Amino acid sequence: MTVLEEMRIRSLGVIDDAVVELSPGFTAVTGETGAGKTMVVTSLALLLGGRADPGLVRIGAKAAVVEGRLRPSPGAPAVVRAEEAGAELDDGALLISRTVSAEGRSRAHLGGRSVPVGLLAELADDLVAVHGQTDQQGLLRPARQRGALDRYAGDAVSVPREKYLAAYRRLRDVATELGELTTRARERAQEADLLRFGLGEIAAVEPVAGEDAELAAEAERLGNAEALASAASVAHAALAGVPEDPEAVDATTLVGAAGRALDAVRAHDPVLGALAERMGEISILLTDVAGELAGYADNLDADPLRLAAVEERRAALSALTRKYGEDIAAVLAWAQESAARLTELDGDDDRIGELTAEHDALRGELAGLAQALTDARAEAAERFAAAVTEELASLAMPHARVSFAISQVPADDGIEVGGRTVAYGPHGADEVELLLAPHPGAQPRPIARGASGGELSRVMLAVEVVFAGSDPVPTYLFDEVDAGVGGKAAVEVGRRLAKLARSAQVVVVTHLPQVAAFADRQLLVEKTDDGSVTRSGVTVLEGEDRVRELSRMLAGQSDSSSARAHAEELLASARADA
Repeated sequence: MTVLEEMRIRSLGVIDDAVVELSPGFTAVTGETGAGKTMVVTSLALLLGGRADPGLVRIGAKAAVVEGRLRPSPGAPAVVRAEEAGAELDDGALLISRTVSAEGRSRAHLGGRSVPVGLLAELADDLVAVHGQTDQQGLLRPARQRGALDRYAGDAVSVPREKYLAAYRRLRDVATELGELTTRARERAQEADLLRFGLGEIAAVEPVAGEDAELAAEAERLGNAEALASAASVAHAALAGVPEDPEAVDATTLVGAAGRALDAVRAHDPVLGALAERMGEISILLTDVAGELAGYADNLDADPLRLAAVEERRAALSALTRKYGEDIAAVLAWAQESAARLTELDGDDDRIGELTAEHDALRGELAGLAQALTDARAEAAERFAAAVTEELASLAMPHARVSFAISQVPADDGIEVGGRTVAYGPHGADEVELLLAPHPGAQPRPIARGASGGELSRVMLAVEVVFAGSDPVPTYLFDEVDAGVGGKAAVEVGRRLAKLARSAQVVVVTHLPQVAAFADRQLLVEKTDDGSVTRSGVTVLEGEDRVRELSRMLAGQSDSSSARAHAEELLASARADA
């Protein structure tokens, strides 16, 4: 179990420097009126992200500082969140610090790391429930009331709630996809029209991969046919001679003569023999080139009609590359991708129909599961109300009645629960609120508005006792929970606080000895002669010192023999109950 082990308070209100050592079970904080007991509540509120009031800084001090050491249970949500923020544990403990300057500036540290004050407030929900005259947390919030009621109900709620949540998440995903498809219908239609137009243009031209490069080369050749023919003729004449001029000397003849000259003497020198071989190769190569030049000139097509046809085809291809890609290969790739995208867009209408059918089916399923949640919560709420009302009868509120208001908010676009169309969310369709009727004839009202400060603390105590083990908060702080009670009712308050402390850490600021007697640890807050509370001014009371303080609380004086006897009796009775 997560336990707040210790707080150190400096320069806060009447406290100069004090250490508050808390018990894992039930700790009672006592002392004379004005001694500074409520500073324990204020300190804890600051430590957990409460509002910083510079007026609380002790006169003459630059800043008030509150430090706390928390011993977390493994995997506690608050510790996981703290580690995500960069905090580190110190020998298994989480250190928290809050500083408030006299100028109003506030700083927070968590696990050795500076953090926003808001993070401390975020952790507070999982760490401490504060119940006091002016500061109520935890179960006053309807969301926490609903969550606690669900945990109290157990499997009767958790089983349909898990099924509901799975269906709710699927419905949310379906609604998101359906909304995107529906809102983008016009855009999708426009995109499909553009794709169809482009694919139509490409299909009309019927381009072939690489065709653009081949046509470009052919156009270049046809456009320069005369120059190419003339160059081929001149080159052929230079290599093979001109039939009309038998006197002209050509390259083939000259190379042949050179080869024959070398061949005649090759037997006398291997070097010239090798050169003769190479001259023979040259002669063969020249003959081949001369033959190809002759064939090129004969086959060269200088047809202007063919050139016009090539240029027309190239123009059609260029129109495609201007729109759909830098070359025909890119155009064909665009056509392939666009065809796949068009198939996807054409299938969206079918998808919208499928999603709409699934959406309607999920809403119907949610309606049934939400109704099951409502029924299970209503049954658990009756049991809860009876248990809390019974607790209140023993806490000097014999005529008080507690109940739950489970309602739904009408909504046009909701689900049908109880014959009405209502709003719904991840937890179902129920709005849950805890109500209190403090006396007969009174109308039940939300507990935050239906009880005085002292009554509210007792109602919260009764609620926490009933919810003990169900609510995840590990530490409860009660201030003035015993306001307006005494005698037997005070004993019952102490007994129930002790009962709650069996499953959680409980800290109570009290002026009643009947309550303090049940505590596992009693702390005395007392002033020094100069009116301040120092480190030694917060004392853990044991043995005779505790009897003396209980006597003071009973009779106003610690040396009264009858008060001492009564104090010892209270302690013995409390131990017997334990």
